[in-house]
Amino acid sequence: MKICFIGTGYVGLVSGVLFSDFGNTVYCVDNNKKKIKDLENNILPIYEPGLDEIVNKNFNAKRLIFTTDIDKAIQNSDIIFIAVGTPSGKNGQSADLSNVFKVAKTISKNLNKHKTIITKSTVPLGTGDRIEKILSKHNPSNKFDVVSNPEFLREGEALRDFRYPDRVVIGTNNSKKISPILKKLYDPIIKKGAKFIVVSRKAAELIKYAANAFLATKITFINEIANLCEKTGINVDDIAEGIGTDQRIGSRFLRAGPAYGGSCFPKDTKALAKTSDDFKVNLSLVKNVIRSNGNRNNLITQKILKIAKQNNLKKIGFLGVTFKANTDDMRDSSSLFIIPKLLKNNLKISYYEPTGSKSILSKYKKIKYCINQKELITNCDFVIIHSDWDEFKNIDFNKVSKNKKLSICDLRNLYHPDEFKNKKIKYYSIGRPFHE
Repeated sequence: MKICFIGTGYVGLVSGVLFSDFGNTVYCVDNNKKKIKDLENNILPIYEPGLDEIVNKNFNAKRLIFTTDIDKAIQNSDIIFIAVGTPSGKNGQSADLSNVFKVAKTISKNLNKHKTIITKSTVPLGTGDRIEKILSKHNPSNKFDVVSNPEFLREGEALRDFRYPDRVVIGTNNSKKISPILKKLYDPIIKKGAKFIVVSRKAAELIKYAANAFLATKITFINEIANLCEKTGINVDDIAEGIGTDQRIGSRFLRAGPAYGGSCFPKDTKALAKTSDDFKVNLSLVKNVIRSNGNRNNLITQKILKIAKQNNLKKIGFLGVTFKANTDDMRDSSSLFIIPKLLKNNLKISYYEPTGSKSILSKYKKIKYCINQKELITNCDFVIIHSDWDEFKNIDFNKVSKNKKLSICDLRNLYHPDEFKNKKIKYYSIGRPFHE
């Protein structure tokens, strides 16, 4: 098949590249000339383990085409994916759909034959209807079908998630015509066991938001339980195991830690709450999840400040600053909230991040970037384990640091308190008792 992906952000690039790996001809379109040139030279705008190799393979095989010529790409393709960003709007709640509708207008001018137009971007309920109206203005003969096909990729796990998803969700108001087309497109995935789910277009749009809101709720729930565990001397890991082994609940997303962040959960929960308000339905649970997650950053910051004050610690080092491991994504990362608060308390901040220094932190003159974990640990008296990268899981802190008053705050519970018994290092974690 000939496919066009408009937008080479996380969703568009990963999906487009992997569809080309299935043997399709894929046009990946972006209006950023530098980004397209970099992609042609296998310089990727995102960090996703293993993606560069697949890009190189399919680009050299000429199945993967990077271009700024959106008109040509649309005209040469049978299936058009809209995969542009839908960030939070100026009000901080509803999704900004300006890029989606701009792309829809461009598509409407290039419908030289019937095309299947698929919204891959995360969009609110009813967006497909609005896209259809835009297309109909220039094409009264209806040379198109508008479909919703939400993605469920986790950053850092995207290749596996794309190839072995739990389900493929297709939202269409013309299932008899569309189902065979998309079954053929997704056939390599369906054969591996993915469930092919066909629903109405609006249902598919809501499924994406509902899924992210539910996962955000699980994270928020275990974080609140962790707060209770700290007050009662209980290990939150025991609670997570005890409830996670119940198949009705499941163990995934039940790891206590910082507030959820990234490109999806913060904006999608807010957009879902805004949609509910628009329809005069009170999603009180989702709204409380948003509120609790916001409070989480304050609680973590106060925890760090309390430890620093009690132990007279001045030099704080962050191991990882992205919102989670295996990604370079800084969007809504807890570090962006915590670090400025620590700076206001006259604490010196250093950080080491496996994906390199972050420009968003360079505006703070008093922050130092360390080239490796050893440099960071040896120059700090208080280490914050912020992200759960594999390389942070087996550090011999006694061997690396000679600092007699070294303290560790493990926000990911990568270590067990027993590992620090009879050692001079003070170890603090999330939702677990502290033992001197």
